Amino acid sequence: MPTKPNTDDLLKLDNQLCFAVYSASLAMTRLYKPLLEKLQLTYPQYLVMLALWEQDGPTVSALGERLSLDSGTLTPLLKRLEANGYVSRVRDVADERRVHITLTTAGRKLKSRAANVPECLMAAAECSVPELIALTQQIQTLRDRIRKAA
Repeated sequence: MPTKPNTDDLLKLDNQLCFAVYSASLAMTRLYKPLLEKLQLTYPQYLVMLALWEQDGPTVSALGERLSLDSGTLTPLLKRLEANGYVSRVRDVADERRVHITLTTAGRKLKSRAANVPECLMAAAECSVPELIALTQQIQTLRDRIRKAA
Protein backbone atom coordinates (compact mmCIF):
# COMPACT_ATOMS: atom_id res chain seq x y z
CA MET A 1 0.00 0.00 0.00
CA PRO A 2 1.51 3.34 -1.01
CA THR A 3 2.39 5.72 1.76
CA LYS A 4 0.93 9.17 1.96
CA PRO A 5 3.39 11.88 0.84
CA ASN A 6 4.58 14.11 3.63
CA THR A 7 3.40 17.71 3.91
CA ASP A 8 6.76 19.14 2.85
CA ASP A 9 6.61 17.20 -0.43
CA LEU A 10 2.97 18.13 -1.00
CA LEU A 11 3.79 21.82 -0.60
CA LYS A 12 6.85 21.99 -2.87
CA LEU A 13 6.27 24.42 -5.70
CA ASP A 14 7.59 22.01 -8.34
CA ASN A 15 5.12 19.36 -7.17
CA GLN A 16 2.13 21.62 -7.80
CA LEU A 17 0.04 20.85 -10.89
CA CYS A 18 -1.42 24.36 -10.69
CA PHE A 19 2.06 25.89 -10.98
CA ALA A 20 3.00 23.64 -13.91
CA VAL A 21 -0.16 24.65 -15.78
CA TYR A 22 0.25 28.33 -14.84
CA SER A 23 3.91 28.55 -15.82
CA ALA A 24 3.25 26.63 -19.07
CA SER A 25 0.50 29.14 -19.87
CA LEU A 26 2.89 32.04 -19.25
CA ALA A 27 5.54 30.43 -21.47
CA MET A 28 2.98 29.89 -24.21
CA THR A 29 1.80 33.49 -24.00
CA ARG A 30 5.42 34.70 -24.28
CA LEU A 31 5.93 32.47 -27.34
CA TYR A 32 2.74 33.77 -28.98
CA LYS A 33 3.32 37.47 -28.22
CA PRO A 34 5.64 38.34 -31.16
CA LEU A 35 3.60 36.18 -33.53
CA LEU A 36 0.34 37.84 -32.51
CA GLU A 37 1.82 41.35 -32.60
CA LYS A 38 2.29 40.87 -36.35
CA LEU A 39 -1.46 40.22 -36.54
CA GLN A 40 -2.27 43.19 -34.26
CA LEU A 41 -3.80 40.80 -31.70
CA THR A 42 -3.36 40.20 -28.02
CA TYR A 43 -3.57 36.61 -26.79
CA PRO A 44 -7.19 37.00 -25.54
CA GLN A 45 -8.14 38.62 -28.86
CA TYR A 46 -6.54 35.68 -30.67
CA LEU A 47 -8.74 33.30 -28.67
CA VAL A 48 -11.81 35.32 -29.70
CA MET A 49 -10.76 35.14 -33.34
CA LEU A 50 -10.17 31.37 -33.11
CA ALA A 51 -13.70 30.93 -31.78
CA LEU A 52 -15.15 33.15 -34.51
CA TRP A 53 -13.23 31.35 -37.26
CA GLU A 54 -14.91 28.16 -36.02
CA GLN A 55 -18.38 29.70 -35.78
CA ASP A 56 -19.12 33.15 -37.12
CA GLY A 57 -22.00 35.14 -35.67
CA PRO A 58 -22.46 33.95 -32.08
CA THR A 59 -24.05 36.19 -29.49
CA VAL A 60 -21.74 37.92 -27.04
CA SER A 61 -23.06 35.67 -24.26
CA ALA A 62 -22.48 32.48 -26.29
CA LEU A 63 -18.97 33.62 -27.16
CA GLY A 64 -18.31 34.42 -23.49
CA GLU A 65 -19.45 30.93 -22.48
CA ARG A 66 -17.25 29.34 -25.15
CA LEU A 67 -14.20 31.25 -23.93
CA SER A 68 -15.06 31.23 -20.20
CA LEU A 69 -15.04 35.04 -20.17
CA ASP A 70 -17.57 37.34 -18.53
CA SER A 71 -19.05 40.22 -20.50
CA GLY A 72 -16.98 42.76 -18.54
CA THR A 73 -13.83 41.15 -19.91
CA LEU A 74 -15.16 40.24 -23.34
CA THR A 75 -16.78 43.55 -24.30
CA PRO A 76 -13.52 45.61 -24.29
CA LEU A 77 -11.81 42.86 -26.33
CA LEU A 78 -14.61 42.98 -28.88
CA LYS A 79 -14.51 46.79 -29.03
CA ARG A 80 -10.77 46.70 -29.81
CA LEU A 81 -11.27 43.98 -32.44
CA GLU A 82 -14.04 46.10 -33.97
CA ALA A 83 -11.79 49.20 -33.94
CA ASN A 84 -9.12 47.15 -35.77
CA GLY A 85 -11.71 46.20 -38.38
CA TYR A 86 -11.80 42.46 -37.64
CA VAL A 87 -15.35 42.10 -36.26
CA SER A 88 -18.72 43.82 -36.25
CA ARG A 89 -21.20 43.88 -33.41
CA VAL A 90 -24.77 43.58 -34.72
CA ARG A 91 -27.95 43.81 -32.62
CA ASP A 92 -30.41 40.96 -33.12
CA VAL A 93 -33.49 42.29 -34.95
CA ALA A 94 -35.80 39.95 -33.02
CA ASP A 95 -34.31 40.81 -29.61
CA GLU A 96 -32.24 44.00 -29.37
CA ARG A 97 -30.74 42.86 -26.06
CA ARG A 98 -28.77 40.22 -27.98
CA VAL A 99 -25.66 41.27 -29.87
CA HIS A 100 -24.08 39.01 -32.49
CA ILE A 101 -20.39 39.11 -33.30
CA THR A 102 -19.56 38.66 -36.98
CA LEU A 103 -16.28 38.60 -38.81
CA THR A 104 -15.54 41.31 -41.32
CA THR A 105 -13.73 40.60 -44.57
CA ALA A 106 -10.48 41.63 -42.84
CA GLY A 107 -11.27 39.29 -39.94
CA ARG A 108 -11.81 36.37 -42.30
CA LYS A 109 -8.59 37.17 -44.20
CA LEU A 110 -6.67 37.28 -40.92
CA LYS A 111 -7.23 33.53 -40.54
CA SER A 112 -4.76 32.66 -43.31
CA ARG A 113 -2.17 35.01 -41.78
CA ALA A 114 -2.62 33.28 -38.40
CA ALA A 115 -2.07 29.77 -39.78
CA ASN A 116 1.59 29.74 -38.73
CA VAL A 117 0.87 30.40 -35.05
CA PRO A 118 0.00 26.76 -34.15
CA GLU A 119 2.94 25.57 -36.26
CA CYS A 120 5.30 27.70 -34.16
CA LEU A 121 3.91 26.17 -30.98
CA MET A 122 4.38 22.65 -32.35
CA ALA A 123 7.99 23.45 -33.27
CA ALA A 124 8.72 24.99 -29.87
CA ALA A 125 7.05 22.13 -27.98
CA GLU A 126 9.06 19.55 -29.89
CA CYS A 127 6.04 17.24 -29.85
CA SER A 128 4.38 15.26 -32.57
CA VAL A 129 0.85 16.13 -33.56
CA PRO A 130 -0.53 12.99 -31.82
CA GLU A 131 1.36 13.94 -28.63
CA LEU A 132 -0.07 17.46 -28.68
CA ILE A 133 -3.58 16.16 -29.33
CA ALA A 134 -3.29 13.70 -26.42
CA LEU A 135 -1.90 16.40 -24.11
CA THR A 136 -4.66 18.83 -25.10
CA GLN A 137 -7.30 16.18 -24.40
CA GLN A 138 -5.76 15.42 -20.99
CA ILE A 139 -5.76 19.11 -20.04
CA GLN A 140 -9.36 19.51 -21.25
CA THR A 141 -10.41 16.51 -19.15
CA LEU A 142 -8.62 17.99 -16.14
CA ARG A 143 -10.30 21.37 -16.73
CA ASP A 144 -13.73 19.75 -16.98
CA ARG A 145 -13.21 17.75 -13.77
CA ILE A 146 -12.06 20.83 -11.89
CA ARG A 147 -15.02 22.87 -13.17
CA LYS A 148 -17.36 20.12 -12.04
CA ALA A 149 -15.76 20.02 -8.59
CA ALA A 150 -15.89 23.81 -8.25
